[in-house]
Amino acid sequence: MPIRRQHRFFCPIDWPQLSCMIRFARARGRCEGCGRPHGRTAIHLGDGRWWDDVAAAWRDGRGRRVHVAPGTVDLLGIARRTRVVLAAAHRDHDTANNAGANLAAFCQRCHLIHDRPEHRRRRWATLFQRKALGDLFRGPYG
Repeated sequence: MPIRRQHRFFCPIDWPQLSCMIRFARARGRCEGCGRPHGRTAIHLGDGRWWDDVAAAWRDGRGRRVHVAPGTVDLLGIARRTRVVLAAAHRDHDTANNAGANLAAFCQRCHLIHDRPEHRRRRWATLFQRKALGDLFRGPYG
């Protein structure tokens, strides 16, 4: 998720190096949520299950092996490809807290799932603010 303009001053000067250390030194280039490898194209079914080339097995959204029985899923019809990009995420959504224990290396899917409650809260706050400004300057809604 891009950093908002009002939150940019919370990022330390060495954020690129810190992010690189979390994603590649600590997590070894794999998502800490599901285990997808950075920079590779992952074949997935859209529900969290993805094909691990190294282990030659299907994995679920948490990185555990799962068995996909032949014929139960139309693999050719629903399989999709996604390029995996790791990002450093704040576990507590506080951009000022850059401790190593608060940062995690997540792929796009895991990052969006992790940030879903925060996105919902910010969306509510933005809509509430717009409604309040409308009440203040344009009068009550009809």
